[in-house]
Amino acid sequence: MAADIAAAAGNGERVAPPERPLAAFWATFSENKGAVLGLVIVSAIVLLAILADLVAPYHPNEQFRDAVKAPPVWAEGGSWRFVLGTDGLGRDMLSRLIHGARISLFIGVSVMCVSFVLGVAIGLASAHFGGVVDVIITRTMDLIMAVPGLVLAILVVAVLGPSLPNTIVAVTLVSLPRYVRLVRASALAELSKDYVTAARVAGVGPLRLMLATVLPNCLAPLIIQAALGVSDAILEAAALGFLGLGAQPPISEWGTMLADAREFIRSNPWLVTLPGLAILITVISINLLGDGLRDALDPKMRRS
Repeated sequence: MAADIAAAAGNGERVAPPERPLAAFWATFSENKGAVLGLVIVSAIVLLAILADLVAPYHPNEQFRDAVKAPPVWAEGGSWRFVLGTDGLGRDMLSRLIHGARISLFIGVSVMCVSFVLGVAIGLASAHFGGVVDVIITRTMDLIMAVPGLVLAILVVAVLGPSLPNTIVAVTLVSLPRYVRLVRASALAELSKDYVTAARVAGVGPLRLMLATVLPNCLAPLIIQAALGVSDAILEAAALGFLGLGAQPPISEWGTMLADAREFIRSNPWLVTLPGLAILITVISINLLGDGLRDALDPKMRRS
């Protein structure tokens, strides 16, 4: 490319400056309108979660005995005092949904971060050492993936006890094999390339070789998996909360809110609909964002 630019400059042609990586990334990402919409919605949800204490009209656990199961503002009997109504204990639904975003996103991001770090470490170790170590790691990951994710999460929580930290542990265990297998496959592909051989000949140590030479070239698929892993973790945690094995009341986690409201599904359907919509919108938005990241980070997906 440098030779082409020099030749064009020698011929008196006007040479356009090379496009910056960030600008190229955004140009490709913004072509996907769904991804841009997902980014806007996810950004709004994250902002609400961060500013929950300032944005929410009431404390999520504050009870209003004079307004138990009050309907939302658009329904008959609703009022602007409680825009989305109240639950069976008289707690404001809007406040609980906003604070629930903080809990659900915290679970999703925590699971993603822990799974990312452990997956990178175990996957690189498997690719580097090979042999018996690789066989033990891959067979262990296969064993974990052989059990349905929700069943394995229920088993872990049943052993550790239902709580928010144990939910994170259980969902992390379910998510870990995806990162390990992805890192291992990417690292094995990179280890066979010439630049890795050149680094070894230059005397680069094993730790630096894997972390500074190989890992940066494996990050694109990992970033995509991390984005999609957040939505998977939110769904798994909501499922555990709905079964009573996740975050325990009075924590305003969306799955727990669904579990508390299921007895009112016929008489007060908004109590179930609103947390369900919150989960649906968040998960779809994160998945749209992940699709945009895939298009922008994968050179094969870019338009010429």
